[in-house]
This record gives sequence, C-alpha cells and structure tokens, in this order.
Amino acid sequence: MKFIKLDLLTLLISLFLFASCESTSTIGLEVDPSSAVQGDLIDTITINSRTQLEDVTNTRGVSRHPLGNLKDPIFGTTESSLAMVVNLPNAATHDFGTNPVLDSAVLVLNYGGQFYGDSTASYSVDVHQLTENISQNDTYLNNKTYTNATTVIGNKTGKIYPTTRYKITDIVSGKPDTLKTVTPQLRIVLDKTFIQNNIVNLAAANLKTNANFVQSFKGLKVQINKTGSTGNGGVMFFDFAGSNSALALYYKKQNSTTTTVTDTVPVVNFPIANSFNAIAATIKHDYTGTVIATQLANPNTQYAVTYLQPLAGLKNKITFPHLGKFATAIGKVIVNKAELVIDLSNGSDVIPYNAAPRLALYRYDIAEQRQNLPDNNPGSQTVAGDIRYPQNLSYSFGGFFDPIKKQYIFNVTLYVQDLLSGTTKDYGTFLAPTPSGASEFSFFPSISTGARSVIGTYKKNPIAGDNTMKLNIYYTKIN
Repeated sequence: MKFIKLDLLTLLISLFLFASCESTSTIGLEVDPSSAVQGDLIDTITINSRTQLEDVTNTRGVSRHPLGNLKDPIFGTTESSLAMVVNLPNAATHDFGTNPVLDSAVLVLNYGGQFYGDSTASYSVDVHQLTENISQNDTYLNNKTYTNATTVIGNKTGKIYPTTRYKITDIVSGKPDTLKTVTPQLRIVLDKTFIQNNIVNLAAANLKTNANFVQSFKGLKVQINKTGSTGNGGVMFFDFAGSNSALALYYKKQNSTTTTVTDTVPVVNFPIANSFNAIAATIKHDYTGTVIATQLANPNTQYAVTYLQPLAGLKNKITFPHLGKFATAIGKVIVNKAELVIDLSNGSDVIPYNAAPRLALYRYDIAEQRQNLPDNNPGSQTVAGDIRYPQNLSYSFGGFFDPIKKQYIFNVTLYVQDLLSGTTKDYGTFLAPTPSGASEFSFFPSISTGARSVIGTYKKNPIAGDNTMKLNIYYTKIN
C-alpha cells in the first residue's frame, strides 16, 4: 500500500496548533491491498460530548406507543401512560337494538412486538375514563398530562406476554362458538355497569355520529398501578396502526320480530386506532439522585461517559473543537474515509437493561432544525438528497450496535469532508437512540423503542480497555 507522508514543517505546525492531534499514523500494512483504505490516518481529533435533555415530541401517529413504569439503576425512573379515543364502529352511527344488556366489555390493546425491562415481573394495569375530549387537541406532546376520573373501571394484574399469540372465544350468531387465535394482545375486562350506563344506554343522538359519541364518552386512560406491580418493571409497546385494538362489547338484545326471544350479538368492536382518532402518550423521566442529574446540572464539564435514552429522554451533543485548526494546518485534503467510533461503557448493558440496538446521528442547520448528515441523505420521491450519496447496495451509514465489539460505528466521510472544506458549518451534531427497523430510522425523538445506552467519551491518551469515542479520518493531501 502507498502512503503519503507529511512534510516536517506541516507536521510541526499541526502539532503546535492543537495538542489533541498529536500524530498521524499509517495503517493497514497487514490488510489486503485491494481492500485497504488509502491515505494517512489521524484518530486524535478532540471530541467534546455532553448529555442533554431530549426535545419534547408529538406522540400521535407513531409506530408504537409506550406503556410502563421502569426503574433503571443508572437512568432513574421512567413512566408512560396512554390516553386514547374510543370510536364508534366504522366511525359511523351505531344502534344497539332494543333492550340491550351487556354481557362483558374488554379493552383489547394490540402489542407492538417490543418490550424493554423485566419480563419476569408482575404488572398491574389500571383503566380510567378520560374527562377531557383529546380529539380536539392540536398537538400531543409527550409532556402533556390528560385528565381522568379517579374511579378504576378495569384492571389486569400479572405477567405480560408481548410476543405470544392469544386464543379467544369467537361468538358466531346461530352457530357454536369457536376458538380463534389472535395477535399478541393485552386484554383488560372493564366494569359492566359502567359500560352499560356510559355507552350501551347512551341516547340515540350520542350514537348518531362519531364526534357526538367522542364528546360524550371522551375515551380511556391506561396506566401502570405501581403499588400492584413488582420488581423494577419495564415498558411495553402497543400498535395502533391496524384494527386489532378496540373496546370489545359482548351483549344481548331483544329479537326484532319475537319480543320474548333474546339474541346474542357477535362482538362489536369500538376501534382504537391512529386512523380513526388520537392516541397519545404521557412520558415522565425522573433522574433524581443519578449521575445524569449531575451532568445535566454541569453542561460545560466533560465526563468519562455520557447517556442516551429514548422515550424523549436524553441525547448527546458532540463537537469537534479543533477540526478547523487541523484543516488550516494540513491544507486541502480528500477524505477517503471517516468513521465515528463509539464504545459502549463496560457493564452498562447488564440484562435486562440491554444497549440501544441502533443510534441516530444527525445535525442542526442554521435554524436549528434537524437534518440528515450527507452520508445518510439518499433523498426520497419528493425531497432531493445529497448527490454524492453512494448508490451502492452494500453501503451502510452505520449506527447499529455490535454486540461483540460493544460499539457503534458511523460512516461520516462526506460530513467530515464538508466540515474540513468549509462547505458546511457545524451548528450542532447529535446522537440519540432510534428504532432498529429497516425503515424506522428517524432523527426525531423516538418514543417507539425503550433501550438506552451509556457510551464512552474522547480520551487523549487511551489505554487498553478504555471505552472511548473517536473520529478516524483517512485522508490524502492535495498538493
């Protein structure tokens, strides 16, 4: 492999201008020349990183909604409750018939396939009626609290099974009941008298339109009963994108032709879905007594580790204070490859507190709006991306957790090239957890995943075993 060496004068200038960039080193002597990265390597660029509170975010229309109470020995306590609008079947007029009598009412919440925390703990889930019509809200920010009646109208206590399919009795009119397998779901039996009085016995005008019904019934609030739960808890996630979540009513009514005959009505589902109306999450984090609280209170101090937490919890702001000095000292360069390498802090991912499976890396523009890095900006059908984005199926921006190396690596070649060339100004570069699904990457605060990470920070002279954050730049100097 051919390497380009710095002349002595340039090297001395670069050493003088910033102590953080102590040397360049050639690499890859043992690597296959056909696949090795060409150029010089500098991996001592100073990186400042700070733990920051995440921005508040809209919780309506997300892929998964969180419910839980989690006591994390490092991150403190996280609580999340759900407020949901219950809708008329098909959001249209509903008629219960003559003399309807409720047999049972079941709140069905379809699991979203994810859970974070202690799966062996017992969870107690309470259901209340909302006392406000949240369908009229403009925003559904995660820090908003929704008012509810104090009476508990339903409770389910026990272990949860977010990935186990469920069997229910399917009532078929005029035929024997059958067992039916349904998606994994949490089923909570609600108070019969309450539902009879507040839904089944409603005046016809309140059942004529969905808006009238919602104004009358308001909706439901679901939250963890901390006293009735055990262990350190966890966060479960529910999927309201489809039609599997609903308030299911089982009732009888008088036969339409023979008044002495009672008909059993097949289950009637009052849907709870994003496509019908609002579902919103209220999320609270309490860092009292944690090292996180200390870091947040001292934003100008560099600590040995920093913290990343989803559910609109914590993000990281990173800066490269001496990158400009390096650019001045070295002159024009072509960045052959640049990687941001982030180590997980030792011992921070003890089960059940697994590390975040994926991180997002993004930047601020001049208006402090979140933007993709050019290395992660392929564009879409409606928005142009960066024309330099590699059209290569094997290309990866990175950010996924490597459970063997215990680290995250981002490909930031284009971003570093722009910073060194001065075509982009660093108004802020940020790290945060993001869902790991192939199409779920987002630089907005995530409430659809629960896993958090404790990560290393830059160290000037790291030793073996240190957990660090470093920027590897492989470059070729232009004469």
